[in-house]
Amino acid sequence: MDSEQLREHAHKMVDFIADYYKSIENFPVLSQVQPGYLREMLPDSAPNHPESLEDIFNDVQAKILPGVTHWQSPNFFAYYPSNSSIAGFLGEMLSAGLNIVGFSWITSPAATELEMIVLDWLAKLLKLPHDFLSAGQGGGVIQGTASEAVLVVLLAARDKILRRLGKHSLEKIVVYASDHTHSALQKACQDGA
Repeated sequence: MDSEQLREHAHKMVDFIADYYKSIENFPVLSQVQPGYLREMLPDSAPNHPESLEDIFNDVQAKILPGVTHWQSPNFFAYYPSNSSIAGFLGEMLSAGLNIVGFSWITSPAATELEMIVLDWLAKLLKLPHDFLSAGQGGGVIQGTASEAVLVVLLAARDKILRRLGKHSLEKIVVYASDHTHSALQKACQDGA
């Protein structure tokens, strides 16, 4: 796909997503399909030739959207609120287009520094102590999911205690939580040991 094809197809993609958001409240929030529904609708093997974008949109409309729980629907009141937005969709497009790999400063100085600056802004908005700023003892990092954040917090707490008590104390560490705590904590406890 060259730049002009990208431009043409991206416009169609934005139109498709805009139409989805325009009509999202018309979908049942919870999918009405039965387990295994999609296997019956798709071929047994991958196609030998690429399909047109129009055919892909038709397949998404007819086969994928019926199997989606529409978290962005104004009628959705379960679990927790979705963190997506139309503005976020544009940010995701930019992020995917730039394809930045930001796991260290050298892989993308702009990504690393922007993350630090924005998290410092957040710490200041929340009136957190100076230690929470990147210029202090801490600084933040953006996690991809709440589950990742739980794991990172648990690892940081574990390491803080083990520095004080010694690594031999690992089997003595206990995590206390409510029975209402998200299952991500139990998984983090198992993964972090």
